[in-house]
Amino acid sequence: MACFDYYSFIMSNIKDLTVAQLKRAVEIREEIESLQAQLAAIGGASDGEPAEAKAAKPGRRGKRRMSAAGRARIAAAAKARWAKFRRGAVTAEPAKATRKRKRFNAAARAKLSAAAKARWAKAKAAGKSAL
Repeated sequence: MACFDYYSFIMSNIKDLTVAQLKRAVEIREEIESLQAQLAAIGGASDGEPAEAKAAKPGRRGKRRMSAAGRARIAAAAKARWAKFRRGAVTAEPAKATRKRKRFNAAARAKLSAAAKARWAKAKAAGKSAL
């Protein structure tokens, strides 16, 4: 990792380097990449961890796919659950009926409307734009 940090340092200060220094930096970087490739070919990794240790790590190996038989089993189980649910719903007692909402009759609505109009007339007479 120290090599990568050094490379980043060089790249950030590239304007201060001479052409000869840039050529040497490129040669060194190519040599590092070549050595890392050789190390990986031997069985190690570029980060220094052996290949056996990487192979022993658990992890996902790819996208998991379900067989048609597996999907069929899941679908059958879901259908059975829904059938059981529906059977239970038929034999269960119906829920209590909700009370019907009361509505104002025409006379009550007219009385409330008149009261609201009176409040607004009073507010407007006082010069208010809100109650």
